[in-house]
Amino acid sequence: MTVPEPPFRRLHFLELERCVSTTTGLAGTAVADREWRLPIGGVLRSAEGGRGYEVECPATELTLAVAPDASSSDVDAAVRAAADAAVAWGHVDVRERGRRLRALAEVVRAHADEFAMLDALDSGNPVTAMYNDVAWGAEVLDLFADFASHLGGATVPASPENLHYTKRAPFGVVARIVPFNHPIFFAASKIAAPLMAGNGVVLKPSDITPLSALRLGELAAEVLPPGLLSVVTGNGPAAASALVTHPLVRRIGFIGSDRVGRIIQRDAAEVGVKEISLELGGKNALIVCPDADLDAAATGTVNGMNFAWSQGQSCGSTSRVLLHSSVADEVLGKVLDQVAAIPVGSPTDPATRMGPLASRAQYDKARGYVEIAVGEGATVAYGGGRPEGLDKGYFLEPTVLTGVEPGMRIEQEEVFGPVMSVLTFDHLDDAVRVANGVEFGLTASIWTRDVSTAVTLADRVDAGYVWVNGSSRHFWGMPFGGTKSSGIGREESIEELLSYTELKAVNVMV
Repeated sequence: MTVPEPPFRRLHFLELERCVSTTTGLAGTAVADREWRLPIGGVLRSAEGGRGYEVECPATELTLAVAPDASSSDVDAAVRAAADAAVAWGHVDVRERGRRLRALAEVVRAHADEFAMLDALDSGNPVTAMYNDVAWGAEVLDLFADFASHLGGATVPASPENLHYTKRAPFGVVARIVPFNHPIFFAASKIAAPLMAGNGVVLKPSDITPLSALRLGELAAEVLPPGLLSVVTGNGPAAASALVTHPLVRRIGFIGSDRVGRIIQRDAAEVGVKEISLELGGKNALIVCPDADLDAAATGTVNGMNFAWSQGQSCGSTSRVLLHSSVADEVLGKVLDQVAAIPVGSPTDPATRMGPLASRAQYDKARGYVEIAVGEGATVAYGGGRPEGLDKGYFLEPTVLTGVEPGMRIEQEEVFGPVMSVLTFDHLDDAVRVANGVEFGLTASIWTRDVSTAVTLADRVDAGYVWVNGSSRHFWGMPFGGTKSSGIGREESIEELLSYTELKAVNVMV
């Protein structure tokens, strides 16, 4: 099979450096020259002792900015400010809370250029994709504003002579700890449910991509009561650990790796009983049946890997592709054609569809898994190395591995990078067995024209979020979350909103 030459775009380093050293809408101040401070208690403050750490631009390997390195005292101040603000916020009419969320959504939209460029420089994701992240973050804020009326309780006929009813109350302070792969989307969307439910929130973004969350915290002060939302950033796990173990934090929502999720469960349990939801990793299967629309399935396979959105750095990526042996060669050929056509280059170039990985650690990890896979007998059908002409930055070609067998490390472990594994099967029972043969169960994608096959496979695969003849796309209002080591709880839905409340039962004795 002849694989076409990729249209790799040579990275314009001078263009990127100008983006760092000129304005991006940040009140007329360059990203690199700006003093980034912590939005805590409605004011901007430096980290204790003026501590900071360098944030790198993954496309240039140059310092992008110096972010505040919050201490445990800074975290304590943020939590106490949120606790104070939550007292009044929890008694605000739910429609007013919804109006405030809508106002925040409009603020996010008004600063779309700024947020998209910040995330492109900070995370390496293409700027065009980051415009979508901005829009989706604002949409989710609006979604939870729409859910205001669902915060009611119910009457229960527990006895004929008395009144029995339930009501929902906020926890008080919620910690939201979010990852690096979609910085502004997670920063904006993951504060929506806890705020709508009446809580104060302390947001902790990834130390790799802190800038858009810090900026959101500044702008949120225009529409939210002082202290209701604070943002803490820090180099390494110290700030997150201080937040998880703070006695006033009774509810934690975390998105990240299963390893860190277990650490959070353990550390939180050492200091108290806390409600924790975890949206963790995935090693998700995409199954192509012999009767599928093969053109659509190939496109869905490439889209499902999220090459062109986050360089495969997505927990929902369908990184294990299971092709029926009768159509495997045809589908693989179509997939390779599409993968080869993905423009790789500067994340600030609107023509780019795939930028660098977010950090050297992510780059080294992905390259290491390719080497392990080849050592175990897999074949690199496409990619696997640094794109030609991109000698700076954490760029890795979109990579397709064939000859992958169940049980290989590349088939079992999450790479969190642009590495797709292709397997084949002869019987649907085998496909189900392989799909379910990992510790994760976040998403799955099924391609078939047969309704019975679709429904049967959707029931049999161990996954919390299933697409039939689709992939990658989230539908707001549908509960997103996983089974097994992929997490606990559901998001983007009524279930998420209610999870940020406690149910109180009231019995009025007549």
